[in-house]
Amino acid sequence: AAEPLKADRDLVLDAVRKHGTALKHAAEPLKADRELVLEAVRQHGRALEYVAEPLKADRELVLEAVRQDGGALEYAAEPLKADRELVLEA
Repeated sequence: AAEPLKADRDLVLDAVRKHGTALKHAAEPLKADRELVLEAVRQHGRALEYVAEPLKADRELVLEAVRQDGGALEYAAEPLKADRELVLEA
C-alpha cells in the first residue's frame, strides 16, 4: 500500500479488525497505537509479532494475544514469557 494509506488510522483499524496480521503493513507510529494493536491481536494473536517493542511488554495486550493464539507468546517481551498466567493461557 502507498505510504499515506499505511498511516491512515481509520483504514488500518478497519483492516486489522478483519485481518490482524495486516498490522505488518501499518506505518510504525500505528504499531505503537495501543487501541489499534489491541484490535489486531484480538483478531489474530500472532499479530503481536508486528507490534512496537514497548507494547510487547504490555501484559494485558499480550494476554489478549495469547488467548486468541497461544503461539503469540513467542513475540512477547522476555519477562512476560515467564509469567505463569500467560503461560497457562497459551
